[in-house]
Formats: sequence, structure tokens, C-alpha cells
Amino acid sequence: MLHFPRWQTILIWLAVALGIAYAAPNIIPASYFSSLPSWAPSRPMTLGLDLQGGSHILLQIDRQELVEERLKSARDDVRRLLRDARIGYTGLSVSGNAVQVRVRDDSQVQAAREALSELTAPVASGLFGSGSVAEMEMSEPQPGLLRFTLTEEGITYRLSAALSQSIEVVSRRVNELGTTEPVIQRQGDDRILVQVPGLQDPQRLKDILGQTAKMTFQMVDQSVPVQEAIESRPPPGTSVMYSMDDPPVPYVIEDRVIVSGENLVDAQATFDQRTNEPVVSFRFDTKGATRFGQATQENVGRLFAIILDGQVISAPQIREPILGGSGQISGNFTVQSANDLAVLLRAGALPATLTVIEERTVGPGLGQDSIDAGKVASMIGAVLVVAFMIAVYGLLGIFAVVALVANIAMIIAILSGLGATLTLPGIAGIVLTMGMAVDSNVLVFERIREERAGGRSVIQAIDSGFSKALATIVDANVTTLIAAVILFYLGTGPVRGFAVTLAIGIVTTVFSAYTLTRWMTAVWVKTRRPKELPASPLHVIPPETSVRFMRLRRFTFSLSALASIAALALFMTVNMNYGIDFKGGSSIEVQAIEGEADISDIRSRLSGLNLGEVQVQEFGDPRDVLIRVQAQGGGESAEQSVINKVRGELEADYNFRRVEVVGPTVSGELARAGTIAVLASLLAILVYIWLRFEWQFAVGAILATTHDVIMTIGFFVVTGIEFNLTSIAAILTIVGYSLNDTVVVYDRVRENLRRYKKMPLPQLLDLSMNQTLSRTVMTSVTTLLALIALYVFGGEVIRSFTAAMIFGVVIGTYSSIFIASPLLILFRMRASGVQEPDEKVDKQPTTGPKTGVAAKG
Repeated sequence: MLHFPRWQTILIWLAVALGIAYAAPNIIPASYFSSLPSWAPSRPMTLGLDLQGGSHILLQIDRQELVEERLKSARDDVRRLLRDARIGYTGLSVSGNAVQVRVRDDSQVQAAREALSELTAPVASGLFGSGSVAEMEMSEPQPGLLRFTLTEEGITYRLSAALSQSIEVVSRRVNELGTTEPVIQRQGDDRILVQVPGLQDPQRLKDILGQTAKMTFQMVDQSVPVQEAIESRPPPGTSVMYSMDDPPVPYVIEDRVIVSGENLVDAQATFDQRTNEPVVSFRFDTKGATRFGQATQENVGRLFAIILDGQVISAPQIREPILGGSGQISGNFTVQSANDLAVLLRAGALPATLTVIEERTVGPGLGQDSIDAGKVASMIGAVLVVAFMIAVYGLLGIFAVVALVANIAMIIAILSGLGATLTLPGIAGIVLTMGMAVDSNVLVFERIREERAGGRSVIQAIDSGFSKALATIVDANVTTLIAAVILFYLGTGPVRGFAVTLAIGIVTTVFSAYTLTRWMTAVWVKTRRPKELPASPLHVIPPETSVRFMRLRRFTFSLSALASIAALALFMTVNMNYGIDFKGGSSIEVQAIEGEADISDIRSRLSGLNLGEVQVQEFGDPRDVLIRVQAQGGGESAEQSVINKVRGELEADYNFRRVEVVGPTVSGELARAGTIAVLASLLAILVYIWLRFEWQFAVGAILATTHDVIMTIGFFVVTGIEFNLTSIAAILTIVGYSLNDTVVVYDRVRENLRRYKKMPLPQLLDLSMNQTLSRTVMTSVTTLLALIALYVFGGEVIRSFTAAMIFGVVIGTYSSIFIASPLLILFRMRASGVQEPDEKVDKQPTTGPKTGVAAKG
């Protein structure tokens, strides 16, 4: 184990060198890399929106509107086709998801079927590889009554086509704003994710994305007074529409469309040469120019309306024919609103309305604060862990620190190489990895000490320590990796960033702690030929312990059972402080522009907006305030109106640093996904431990971990800490950490079961836990040092996450000793199903006589 061929040495240090090289652009200014070739490392990690500021908006297509539009067009098609075929009909109507019509003359029913056959013709080929798709099916429930029903496949096809078109339109609109590196991608069957880094005005983005931008030019009907049309009924073929003015002005508009926005080829914001007011100049294509010219030539002196999404922008009088194919739109425009309208017209109309169902916006100032807090927490956590490791292990601790530095460099390098996005929870993942990365080193070092105490030489102890610790290292880290993988696949947004960081950290930890540390130790042994292990300035746990853990099992079982029942009872009777991720609503962080924030003033100003329950509280600094507004219950768009009202009331005195809006659709999905994530991770880990150990170990580990999850939920209930999306990440990480700890103990129990087949189980469990006690405490302390640094210095945003993690580490350490191991006695675990001991294995415990553990439990 301590021999390294030259090629292995080269590969080990090549991996470390590449890690440092690819991590360097995140620290060294980019100008230093400008002269390097293109293949050289030069790209730093992409910062998430929570670190650099920007907007995350999730849009959803209105499926019902799409269906209604298709049924309306199908109804018009039926009317047109029957008229062209000169077939008499009656009762043409839309009912549910169908259009039906009755043919008056029975002799014309067959002709009607043939005339309307194009409605059932395939509209696509190869959709999802399944061949052609018919949007509508024809049936005849009664003689002469033809019914055309929208098929589910047709709706899916229409939705997919609309989503693809919407993504193109949204991309053009966002790109027209001049933002840098926006992310616009499909999510699911009916959603579009839009992420725009560094955006200063998220409201403008929402306004531009939310408008359908269906533009038409239609004539104004001046044959009847507008008020008369409103009070009675507008003339046939007309509708009453209102302008965008305040107050709105009504117009009677002819339904016939002269020209639509599809015929526009360009639109630009300019200034009227006469009034110097902002206007929008437009230009038609050839077909549009011809139709527009003909319409204006025939209607000189009349008003024509320019209509956007059912509202009249302006209704100028046609003084003379407009034959050049261009014109301008005037109204009460500002420079920005004129420019935004031009952007909408150039980008084209959306095929259906897009509703904002989730919004997360972070101001650039808060993003920089988060970066600074993350750096401080990382440095302090690193200093604490480094100092502790050197104090406990001396020279071996220095080897562990070098491996830790290489480990962090490789994590950052892999994130940079993959183009992954670093979020604030991602920084938390790196800091947590720092605490957990030393676990593999601790496992090895403690095993080396144990082997040396058993009488082996230094070289034999080191070789045996690395060899025997390998299986434990793999088992312990695989369980955490399973939780990270499930978190990635079932999580969203920043939680996935945390999962990626944690998963990469686990892989690099196994390499750096086992391979790199082993290489440095081997070189030290080869060059120094030591007669004794390096001295340790600090002893956290005495070298020999004889704690009789099993004597306490009845007390700890009873205590844990009562605590778990109490936690579940509190969970079912006391309302947990759910964040907006799970119950919907709005969360807004504001900062006073001058002086300290006046919470009572904010509360009184918002109470008059009729927003329901509003919570206002100080958030860290006296200048910062967190505002929570309950879900409005009026659909997705109602949540957006909350932000508009709060902005209008407070933006003169406060900067909006962070805005999160989660509609009822997303909140329900997040709650389901979180529950499934926890259950799926427990099931996957159960299967893994069952395969690697025995069923008793698997069930014991899951019961102990379930205990930890229940206690953590009870912690959230008792403390009132907000339970949000990152809390699920915390619970899953606790699952991985707790199982990591339990697996280490179980691995030693399995080893001792093979070695001491006649030893009473309670005594064997006491022996195993005393042998692993130092490692258990060391790992807990190093992880807690990193987490405490993150809690104190990492900022308010992830404080609830780290508080849950601190509690989870403590309760996970407790359960691996006092719950997981005693359960093996309850399950009557013995060595009947294990392999025969290896001939080289000692027949007596190396530390048995010194532990003083009683033979009866």
C-alpha cells in the first residue's frame, strides 16, 4: 500500500497541478490569462444570480387559453368550409373541448363530412417519434350532428409547438434588452425558465415577457355613439375596446383585421419631428404594405385603431392614403416605453399568454455581500479546521491539510471546467466539504494509531491503517453521494448547485484523502524511517476508552422514542414556519436608503394595501428588513400584483435587494418533490447498505436516520426557523452525514463479528464503538467548526440552513452511537451470516483487555 511506481506519482501530482491551474482563474485577474492559448485554463466559475444579482423567472403557458383559441379557430373553419361548400347548417357552437354543428339537410351530411375532413387531417408528422397527429376527431352522436373533439395528442402537439415558438420570441425579447449571457430554456411540457444575470430592473423584464404582443390594425366604427354601444349592444361585427390611457377611453372597433403584426418587418423607437415626443416607427412587408395602403386609400377621413393585446394604443385619423408601407405609432410614451414596445413588435407575438409562476430576484448589492460573507466564512472555517487537524495529528495533520487544499482546488477546478454555476448554497457545500473532507484522513489516522497500539511497527501500522480504512471510506462516502445525486435530480435551482458541489467534493475527497495523503505518508516513511508516529500536541479523546454504551441503551431508546413522538406531535399540531417555497406567497428583502429601517412605518404602510397577512421583521442589519406576504389565492398573476403594490409603496425609501415570488402551482410541486427526495434517498441508501452488509444493518441504519430526520423536523417546529427549499437540502445532507457516521461504526462491528464469534454482542458493540469513538468525535468537531463559521459569518440568507446542519451533526453523532448500534441487539444480530475469519486476523481483541468492557450488556 505504501509503494508508488513513478507513473502513479506523476499522475497524482498531475491531477493536483491541473486542479490548481484550473482553479487559478477564480483568484488571479483575467488579464493574466489573455496571452495563453485557447486550451489553457482561463475561465472562472459562473456565479449564480444570488451572488452576482439578477432575475430568475419561471413562465408558464396558459394551456386553457391555447385550447380556447384552437376551438375558436376550428369554429371559424367549420363556418368557412360549410359556406364554401354551400351546405346549410345551424347550432354551430363550442361545448367543452369540442365544436359541433347540425346539418339542416340530411342529404348533405356526407358532403359536410367531406368538406370538414381537413379538420381531422394530420397536422404533424414524427411528433416525439410517434408518427402523425390528428388534432381533432369527428363523431356523429346524432344523425346530422357533427362533433369535432380536440384530442389529447393534439393539445400536446399544440402546446409543444407553442412552447417552442414562445422560447424563440422570449429569446429575441431578452436579447433586445442588451443583457449579458441570459439563460432561456424549456422546463417541462409548458414552462420556460429565464435567468438574466446582473439585471437592474426586473419589473421591466416581467413587463416585456408578460405581454403577448398581438398587434392588429382595425377600423373604428363611428356609425353609433360609443356610450350607446356600451349600454345596449355594439353593431354586429364590432366590439368595444378601451385605450391604455388613464382613464381609459372606449372605442367601437370593427372585428375585421386590416393588417396584423405578422406583417411587420421592423419597429424602432424614434421622436416625432413636429412634437418631439417619443413614438414608434414601423415598416410592413410587401403584403402588409399593399393591404394597409388599400385600406387607408378606401377610408380617408375615418379613424383606424392600433391595438395591442386587446387594448387601443392609439386611434389616429387617416388624412391621406399611406402607401409607403411605413408609419408611426404615437401615444403617451416615455422613451423607455416606446423602446419596449418596439422590442415587443420586433420580437413578434407570443402564441399564448405567459404567466409568471415563480420569481427570484437578487440585487447586485446583496450579491456582493453574499460573496464577501462566503469568503469570510470559508477562510475562517478553513483556519479552524487546519489548526485543529495540526493540533491533533501533528505532521500527519499537515499532510491532511495539504490534501484538503488540493481537494478544494480540484472542486473549484471541476466546477470551472464543467461551466457549473456557483450559488450561495454551493459555497455552503464547499465549506461543509472542508469539514467532512478530513473524515477520511481521520479514519486512516485513527486506524494507524490503533494498529500501532496493537503492537505493530510504524510501517506495518501505516500500511495496515490505509488498507483497512479503504472499505470504510468508500462505504461512508457512497451513502452521502447517493443523497447528493437524488438531491440533484429532484431538486431545483440553488439546491441543485449545492448537490453538485457536495457530490464533486465527495469524489475529490476520496482521491485527496486516500491517494494524496497516502503518497505523502509513504514518502515520509521512505525518507525518514521513523521509529514512532508523529507526536500529537492535543488529545481530544484518551487513547484507550472503556465506555459501556450498551448499558445506556434502554435509557437512550426511551429518551429518543419520547423525543420522536413529541416531535411528530408538534409537527401535526403546531404550524411549522413554512417558507414561500412550500406555501406560496412573496418574500421581499429591502434596505433603507438612509439610516435605519422603520419597521412599524413599513408595517402601517403595507397594511393599507389589502394584502392579507404581512410579516415585517429585521433581517440581520438594522437597515435590512424582510417582508413576507401570504399567498393571495387569486391565481398566479395575483402574486405578481403584490410585488407591484409593495414596490409602489416603498421604493422611494428602500432598495429592493431580493424578491422571491412562488405561486401555488410551484409551491405544491416543491413540497411534493421535497418529500419524494427524502424518501427516495432513504430507500436508495437502504438498498445499498443491505447489499454491502446484512439486512439488520440496513434496517438499523434507516431507523437511526429516520430518527434524525424526525428530530430535525422537530427542531424546525420548536425554533420557528423558516422551513424552505434549502431546508430540504439540509435534511438530505444530514441523512448522508448521519449514515456516513453509522456506516463507519457498522463497518467496525462487521469486522469484529468476523473476528470474535463467541463474544457477547453487547460487549462486541461496546468494543466497536470505543474503537471508533475518537474518529466519530473528531469528524463531528471538524464539521462543526466549519458549520459554526458558516453560521456566524455566512450571512442571514443561509443561517437557517446552517443551524439545521449544526443540529443534524450533533443528533447524527448521537444516533450512530446510541440508536444504530443498540438496534442490532434488538434484531438479534450475530455472525451467522458473515464469512469465516481470515487466518491472519487476530483471535483476541487487540484492545479488548484494556477496554474493561463487561461481558454482559
